[in-house]
Amino acid sequence: MVHPIVQSDAERAAEIVAELNSFLAPDGWMLKEHKQMSGRPVYAPARMGTGGDAAVEFAHEVATRIDAEYISRQVTRMEGAVDSDPDLAIGTAKEFVESICKTVLDERQEEYNKNDDLPLLVRKTTKVLHLTPDDIDDQTRGADTIRRMLMNLTTLVQGSAELRNAFGTGHGVSKTRARQRLTPRHARLAVGSAATLGVFLYETHEERK
Repeated sequence: MVHPIVQSDAERAAEIVAELNSFLAPDGWMLKEHKQMSGRPVYAPARMGTGGDAAVEFAHEVATRIDAEYISRQVTRMEGAVDSDPDLAIGTAKEFVESICKTVLDERQEEYNKNDDLPLLVRKTTKVLHLTPDDIDDQTRGADTIRRMLMNLTTLVQGSAELRNAFGTGHGVSKTRARQRLTPRHARLAVGSAATLGVFLYETHEERK
């Protein structure tokens, strides 16, 4: 179904893999790229948690706990596209954090606008979870360090959004800009950051229900 000879569209192949992996995930399996043919990925079955990034594996676990198929597809898509389609991976990483924020806000019956951008969604989520710097008591040990880390959350997310706007999917580019592509290392930075942030926000939400 997704072999390069059969499915020449790499983005469509990634979507099919993501959908198949949403069904395989409950049993601990996934289709994972293991080599390339003519610049396109060739997938093979693999056990989840073997050789993958730790943050992304935690993201898989969170998606299972949320029981939202679309979030599971997002995690699988951004993981599978890191090497084969960095632009898709970066765009999906942004969408993953947006989905986590909206899920937390929905479950806490907090309002947000459908047009809210990523930084605003994160600010609303950290506020409802009492994760803003003002929520840290001055007497708390390491309060200054905690404040800096929390303020950096917004910076981290904003950076991912700007990467996506500059190079990711969802925006048309000129012929010249099309040659300026991001590499898998850029995608790994965006995916790892998004997975870490998304997992942290949702686990905080669970802990403080």
